[in-house]
Amino acid sequence: MSEKPRHVRLLELAVETSSCTDCRLAETRTQVVFGVGSPNARVMVVGEAPGANEDEQGEPFVGAAGQLLDTLIEEIGLSRSEVYISNVLKCRPPNNRDPKQDEIDSCKGYLVTQMELVEPEVVVTLGNFATKLILRTETGITKMRGTIYDWWRGIQVVPTFHPAAALRGGPEVTDAMQADFVLVRSVLDRTE
Repeated sequence: MSEKPRHVRLLELAVETSSCTDCRLAETRTQVVFGVGSPNARVMVVGEAPGANEDEQGEPFVGAAGQLLDTLIEEIGLSRSEVYISNVLKCRPPNNRDPKQDEIDSCKGYLVTQMELVEPEVVVTLGNFATKLILRTETGITKMRGTIYDWWRGIQVVPTFHPAAALRGGPEVTDAMQADFVLVRSVLDRTE
């Protein structure tokens, strides 16, 4: 008997995740925001948690931060449909507060399984929470960004600011994010 295709396994995981009650966020969410994109993506983008728009629509990065993310992806010659986009948390924290450690611990297994199924060449971590979780560091994003990190199973990690920080922080933050996405492109160009 052959193994199920990865898109089927991702769909099954999404269904499993949709009824998750492992932490307090299940009580306040509208819906689980699992992830979207190509199951065969070379690039996986990992953010922090869904916001209000994402909780309402069920898809990560659909608001203003998502529009900026789409632009950054397009600037390196990819489209949103060619990457895989997810978050550390699959449910929105109330009032967009920071994720709590027990919530991260409850949810991180879903993210790990998504990564195992997608098998990206590059993971782009957006902001502190995703970067600290994936790279197992306490160092903040300002010091971590601008570098390509060798990671698990040969995957390269490129940390950058969260798009919401760029919307608040102005052109300097956006310029830094553009430079980080050029690093993503350089990894892809090396492996083509």
